[in-house]
Amino acid sequence: MALRAVGNRLWHVHRSSLKIVSTQTLVGVKFKSTCPVEVSHLDHLVLTVKSVPDTVNFYTSVLGMDVITFKGNRKALGFGQQKFNLHQLGQEFEPKAKHPTSGSADLCLITKTPLATVAAHLKVCGVEVEEGPVERTGAVGTITSLYFRDPDHNLIEVSNYNQSKSEGSS
Repeated sequence: MALRAVGNRLWHVHRSSLKIVSTQTLVGVKFKSTCPVEVSHLDHLVLTVKSVPDTVNFYTSVLGMDVITFKGNRKALGFGQQKFNLHQLGQEFEPKAKHPTSGSADLCLITKTPLATVAAHLKVCGVEVEEGPVERTGAVGTITSLYFRDPDHNLIEVSNYNQSKSEGSS
């Protein structure tokens, strides 16, 4: 009996030390789960590309990203507090994705630049808009997006968060 009481107390202490988080599914049903890990933001992701120079040229001229050279001559594209590390297809760095593939990414990038300005710049750069502007759901609210392809045919979505009427009137 005493052993059961101690076990129950330990379970309650263990349970109370874990954070309860809410997650939402696509159908709007909420589930609660426990997990001690809290991810705060994305630091970087890796794009496997057919040509690092072509990718660098595209993202710097079309999207205004900064070239970062690190660990010898490795290349990354910086923006905000994030970056895309670039791996040349067939010459990836370890560890790597199980099946690194160029052209398999679908990325949404947020900008404060008006989408009309983005669309005009894409046209000057010879980049075809595949879709947009269209309304979508972003991570923290409604966004308006333009879709186009990079040199590896990754789908790139550039978006603005829509301001609420109260935000726009202040």
